[in-house]
Amino acid sequence: MAEQYDLIVLGSGPGGYVAAIRAAQLGLKTAIVERENLGGICLNWGCIPTKALLRSAEVLHNMRHAAAYGLAADNIRADLDAVVKRSRGVAKQLNQGVTHLMKKNKIAVHMGEGVLKGGGKLEVRGDKGTETLSAKHIIIATGARARDLPFAPADGKRIWTYRHAMTPSEMPGKLLVIGSGAIGIEFASFYNDMGSEVTVVEMMDRIVPVEDADVSAFLEKALKKQGMTILTGAGVESLASGPNGVKARIKDKDGKVSESEFSHVIVAVGIMPNTENIGIEALGIKSERGFIQIDGLGRTNVPGIWAIGDVTPGPWLAHKASHEGVIAAEAIAHALGNKVVHPHAMDKRNIPGCTYCRPQVASVGLTEAKAKEAGYTVKAGTFPFIGNGKAIALGEPEGFIKTVFDAKTGELLGAHMVGTEVTELIQGYVVGKTLETTEAELMATVFPHPTLSEMMHESVLAAFERALHI
Repeated sequence: MAEQYDLIVLGSGPGGYVAAIRAAQLGLKTAIVERENLGGICLNWGCIPTKALLRSAEVLHNMRHAAAYGLAADNIRADLDAVVKRSRGVAKQLNQGVTHLMKKNKIAVHMGEGVLKGGGKLEVRGDKGTETLSAKHIIIATGARARDLPFAPADGKRIWTYRHAMTPSEMPGKLLVIGSGAIGIEFASFYNDMGSEVTVVEMMDRIVPVEDADVSAFLEKALKKQGMTILTGAGVESLASGPNGVKARIKDKDGKVSESEFSHVIVAVGIMPNTENIGIEALGIKSERGFIQIDGLGRTNVPGIWAIGDVTPGPWLAHKASHEGVIAAEAIAHALGNKVVHPHAMDKRNIPGCTYCRPQVASVGLTEAKAKEAGYTVKAGTFPFIGNGKAIALGEPEGFIKTVFDAKTGELLGAHMVGTEVTELIQGYVVGKTLETTEAELMATVFPHPTLSEMMHESVLAAFERALHI
């Protein structure tokens, strides 16, 4: 007889395990099914270990520039194996933390591959054989994986995905990064700081193309100053991998094709949802290009089946997945009779994006161009890091903060940042947008001195021609 639950979550990434915890908090008998590692890709092979790698590169960069702070550091070198070992240790620690949270919240964990069978049943094939679980509701949270180039699939030797790039057996001498989204730029930044010669190829007309155009332009200039080669409006025509490297044919923005040799290539051209072989076709669950279609609460078109995270339409971000997990869990609890919870659909305009390159990039809401396209009359203000005392004291005077407002109502439409620690600063604007703030509240807010956050205040003031320190 199938073991009966209120909810089964298929996948234990930042969407799945958070959904399971919230469901358990609400009194639902909950199970989670995972085929590989608790915590999913983000915790084990994505968000967290990459930040550990980037932190090592940041420390190395600071050590090499110790003299600028009146300090001396001699014989500085990087131990790649030790850097990778630290990163894997961070991932292992957090994986153990998720295991603890499952036990703490009395969530049953079933290791194996899950397949939807209809009628609320999920078949799990694992080390213990095949078992059938049953639930009133099932959340699909199977995530996504790196997209391969059709003409040159990753081999883990010379052509890498992000997963290979996190556990390199050797330091690339000359690295080609294909794609300048968050993943591509973060690895480009890491390997550049570690000493590789890095080239980035982006098919769009600017790097980090989802960001505000001013941020893209500033970041490209900064990365070129660091020694990177940036090719925008360009595409890789072919890759030929050999024992000693990779030959790449690259077409530039003028249509000229040239051939270059690289020791390694990182492919960062997007993701593919993990929806194959889990049974969605047999159940008639709607999807587009593999991404499961859902309503604002996570419901699919099939009653009792929900989906969250990277297996659904973007943005494909861990924090979006976690929030969707909470929404879906609360909606399920409500459907099962809990009238205390009142789930609300997520407003995607209030989801922040962060890129942890050097300098960092962070944003929320509409860019200036998108706001104008949407028909808003815009007031935009920019404040540079060079005008902030804390930034100068830190030795980090490069960057800026830009805010975009509706000129008619004062509504904060978007905020865009590039510079040190902006991934920590952005949440102030996210809270403001969620509270539907206007420029009046932000202007009336007292920001502590000396802090980087003062630039957030000044950027708002600048939008209304009231900046004080520039």
